[in-house]
Amino acid sequence: MDRSEDTVDPRAEMIEDVEDVSEQQPHQGTAEKTAVATGGFRFWHATRRWEWAAEVAALHGYPPEPMHPTVDRVLAHKHPDDRDEVADTLTAVVTTGAAFSSRHRIITTTGATRHVLVVGDQLHDQHGLVVGTSGYYIDLTDAVAADRRHTVTTELPELLATRAAIEQAKGALMAVYGVTAEQAFAVLKWRSQETNTKLRTLAERLVDALTDFGGAAAQTRTRFDHLLLTAHRLPPRPR
Repeated sequence: MDRSEDTVDPRAEMIEDVEDVSEQQPHQGTAEKTAVATGGFRFWHATRRWEWAAEVAALHGYPPEPMHPTVDRVLAHKHPDDRDEVADTLTAVVTTGAAFSSRHRIITTTGATRHVLVVGDQLHDQHGLVVGTSGYYIDLTDAVAADRRHTVTTELPELLATRAAIEQAKGALMAVYGVTAEQAFAVLKWRSQETNTKLRTLAERLVDALTDFGGAAAQTRTRFDHLLLTAHRLPPRPR
């Protein structure tokens, strides 16, 4: 059974001009053909009437059957941080009749957060006038989760390794030249640009080559020994 919450709007006479298209259901989902769930929708500008296909209703946590949610209910399902932007987009769509694309988050009836891409194009009546928007919801949740897993398992370790090498190289420059961390990084970046060498590669080679030094001179080692043994008593410097 179709679910409806909208009240009749005085401007509903415009619908008489679009009987040929309003009798059609929103495009049904194509989840079986794609890697993400999709479902169709229609939004009638004059009456602010929404039509969700069964897949879109299910995406929001409702029984998988066509729905006619109110604008307020549609917006209530938007993530609080995304709601105003989506509302502004809908206002612009009604005002200009333009097509739109919006990537945002929705909150389901169970409180779960899902990432969606909503794509809408102009819906015309039999006279060619723009009377609404027709399009699809695309569920990106699994794709977003996969991207995050890839970042955590692949890119994050790479970033941490890069940072570790650069920090070690900065420490060596600071010790040898008596410069600050910012100055040491500036030197590394300068040599990276001058030699057309990636910053991480340059840092790793510099750190690997430090063992060839055989350590600092005896006088420097003596001073560093004292620093190492007394560092816990030094007052913290403002940062």
